[in-house]
Amino acid sequence: MRGWLISDLIPEQEEKTLFDALLKIFQELLMQTGGDVAEALSWLTQLDNTYKITNADYSISDFIEELKEKGLISDNPTQGGFRPTNRLNINIRKAAFNDIFGNIKKVQKGNHNTKNNGRGEDYISDLKSYEFGDKIENIAITESLKNAHVNHGLDNFMLTPNDLEVHETFYQSKMSTVLMIDISHSMILYGEDRITPAKKVAMALAEFIQTRYPKDSLDVIVFGNDAWPIKIEDLPYLEVGPYHTNTVAGLELALDILRKRRNPNKQVMLITDGKPTCIKKGKKYYKNPFGLDRMIINRTLNLATKFKKLDIPITTFMIASDPYLQQFVELFTQTNNGKAFYSDLNQLGEFILRDYKNRKDKRY
Repeated sequence: MRGWLISDLIPEQEEKTLFDALLKIFQELLMQTGGDVAEALSWLTQLDNTYKITNADYSISDFIEELKEKGLISDNPTQGGFRPTNRLNINIRKAAFNDIFGNIKKVQKGNHNTKNNGRGEDYISDLKSYEFGDKIENIAITESLKNAHVNHGLDNFMLTPNDLEVHETFYQSKMSTVLMIDISHSMILYGEDRITPAKKVAMALAEFIQTRYPKDSLDVIVFGNDAWPIKIEDLPYLEVGPYHTNTVAGLELALDILRKRRNPNKQVMLITDGKPTCIKKGKKYYKNPFGLDRMIINRTLNLATKFKKLDIPITTFMIASDPYLQQFVELFTQTNNGKAFYSDLNQLGEFILRDYKNRKDKRY
């Protein structure tokens, strides 16, 4: 639990039930243990012994029983003990969303629109006179009947094409996003936990997209020596490995994913704390953690150029402040014509949410 003060996570018990207080801590512990329920409960018990969270009327055993009753953990038939359920995974994503994005002004409910009115999918508030070719299901019944009454009266009531009004419609813009998360060893190096904020941001972004923009797609990939996709429900339990940073592998996988998405609006969001230090040459790895290796950097920049030609911007969220690393990110950003943010861990979520919203709003 590098860089994490457990005492800060213990809420005021007067405002919440003991179950709510324990659940908040348990979810944080579960992320730290990679989804190991038994280890998280063991840590929770130790914390309870230290901070006296429970009382004579409600113990850790009661908490475990309530977790099972609420469907948040279930028996693990293959390994024994318990495992987190999908309901618990959703709870963790919602908690991440509230923690990271809770202070940001709420956006208007609904999907983002393009500036093009016409024969689209969804209504806007404006009405227009019926024209040949307008869909029948878009007819505004109340307004059309009102027009017929005014134009023809009740005695000679009739409904003509001139009486009809239809709802204006708009086209919905769809965005395909690939979120790349660096899981190289440097994400926990020097005693600073960078991976936990990164995966919390990813969970919050996933919750944001799924609830606000369900027609958008979000794919999450991780990269170390290699790159691979992960499921959104696996995000809370993501762990750093003994890896170098193969940014090229991550970008190549992102490009493969986005090529399969048919909508034209695509983007990559890259969370990293360091420079590329690894590429694959044939079946072997070429690694150089010292300085900026020309071969590795050139391969990375070549991919940035390819993304630019395909009109796929890359937004880099750099959580390191070394000047020479920032110089590389600036060069990478200029090559792709993308964007870069040099942020601390506390601002990372806000930057990502704002950039996601701005990208959808300003591209059309």
